[in-house]
Amino acid sequence: MTHSAPPSPDCAPPLSGAGHAAFLCQQLPRQQAAIERYALPDGSAVWLKRAGPRHGMAGYRALGLLSRGLQLPALAPVPNRGGPAAIATEVRRLRALAAQGVRVPQVLAEQPDGFLMADLGWPGQAARSLACELDAHLPQGAAAVLALWQQGLDTLAQVHARGLCLSQAFARNLVRCPDGQLACIDFEDDPAQVLALPLCQLRDALCYVHSTALHLVQAQALADAQQAWRQWLAQPHYGAPFQAALQQMLPRLAWLRHLPADRRWGRDAQRLRAGWEFFSTLQK
Repeated sequence: MTHSAPPSPDCAPPLSGAGHAAFLCQQLPRQQAAIERYALPDGSAVWLKRAGPRHGMAGYRALGLLSRGLQLPALAPVPNRGGPAAIATEVRRLRALAAQGVRVPQVLAEQPDGFLMADLGWPGQAARSLACELDAHLPQGAAAVLALWQQGLDTLAQVHARGLCLSQAFARNLVRCPDGQLACIDFEDDPAQVLALPLCQLRDALCYVHSTALHLVQAQALADAQQAWRQWLAQPHYGAPFQAALQQMLPRLAWLRHLPADRRWGRDAQRLRAGWEFFSTLQK
């Protein structure tokens, strides 16, 4: 998914002559996919996101019991109820984050069951996620992967320094604007409604490490990334509550060392194991 960032004029497309509200009203009833990209006559592009089905709560309750049993509050589930509620949450969060100077997709028009947002990509080309960039740069080795990884980590720090948090801070939800900066996408839930801010920010960090640690392992960049992480943690906005929650959590992830390092149990298990490798030596 790729979009546009309102704080940067280079990323924001011109207004459509037909009017974004009119386009949304016309196209929303026709769209079958949950999200789809459209090229407009003026050369810009937009994404239309429509409300999906409502989500049940049973799975969230089970995850909540698991996180409490493991004493991992930062991993408590953040409900995404789907349907119009998810649309309303995403529109609200996009506008609030944009008002605070965070690079996010610009909301162009909205209805209760869908909204239109600007694309982040170049004309005629969708933007790439940081996850795709990390995949593409693996053959170039540790330095190339580490440079990209640091950009994602810096993006989190910029958001957190404003006293804010993201939603699902995976590398796939950080996308490249034409000016070279990263923007943040995917805000169907709001962790701050159920967690204290330090836990929300720790959740961001855990999502980011989970989605990128395997790249670091494969590029043999783990040690340098751990040093960058230590410097990242030393920033003043990561105060005592954040540090305490992190230190309390790390020993409770030790069971992840039993997961196989190869893909025999799937890619998700491999990512979890790589995340444990990232954190394990930080405790020494």
